[in-house]
Amino acid sequence: MTRFLRATLLAATCGLACLSGARAADPAAPSASAFTPAQRTEIVSIVRDAMKADPSILRDAIKALQADEDARATAEAQTAIVAHRHDLFANQGDAEAGNAHGDVTVVEFYDPRCPYCRKMLPGITAMLEKDHAVRLVYKDIPVLGPASTTESRAIVAAQNQGGYVKMQQALMSNPAQPTDDMIRDAAKSVGLDPARLAADMKSDAVAKRIDANLALAHALHVTGTPTFVVGEQIIPGMVDAGQLEQAVANARKHAEK
Repeated sequence: MTRFLRATLLAATCGLACLSGARAADPAAPSASAFTPAQRTEIVSIVRDAMKADPSILRDAIKALQADEDARATAEAQTAIVAHRHDLFANQGDAEAGNAHGDVTVVEFYDPRCPYCRKMLPGITAMLEKDHAVRLVYKDIPVLGPASTTESRAIVAAQNQGGYVKMQQALMSNPAQPTDDMIRDAAKSVGLDPARLAADMKSDAVAKRIDANLALAHALHVTGTPTFVVGEQIIPGMVDAGQLEQAVANARKHAEK
């Protein structure tokens, strides 16, 4: 396939609004202004006929565009991770689980009200029990409204009493909307001081911690929960335990090189 035809086909896949997309894909391709209206009409006709005759052209063009997009996203993610490495992996205020000196760190951005985050809790627990060389760092990002903010504040505040994970488990296993009574009962059930927790939930330190997590998520282009950072890879969305374990294995191999 010639460079010109490839460029025009890629432009057609993007909507045929103009050939500027083709020029971006291939700087040597002619710009849209290089063609008359009649020539552009003919190009559209040629592309349409070619795709009718061989639909695989469209499939291949879409794959090429997706591959380019994936490569760009991967490069951007790696750059962002490097730029924010300290905030991701070395923030002294973050709650952790697993091995504090593990050889691979998994960072989880999560919303305590997110149903997918809740579904992943057993898998994450199983991974930490299976692989004792993994360090897990929690980044609370309440993005689903006031109820999420309330639960995030309670979980972060519980860290002051050494009960972060206990409070996280208590709230994320409860489908009810958080109320003062519910938060108090959850705190009591895991051995925390409810009055201290309520005061800490209103503290500037807790608010600043959550705001910093949200700012970091924005900087990394995190668009949903859960999102994991493993090594130099950002993994968006719910994944099964096997996929997360494979990401850890890949990060371990990369670190050994």
